[in-house]
Amino acid sequence: MAKLKKWGGYALIGFVAFYLLTQPESAAGVIQSALGGLVGGAESMSRFVNALLP
Repeated sequence: MAKLKKWGGYALIGFVAFYLLTQPESAAGVIQSALGGLVGGAESMSRFVNALLP
């Protein structure tokens, strides 16, 4: 099972590298969207915690 995870990880890294090299504009958009989602989630968590505090 460990070997399968290892090779699966290598395959994922290879796919990401291939995607970055063949479609850099699209890959940049995906990364930008993911980071935007993380920032939005962090802002929501911050508002939630601030609402809990007196």
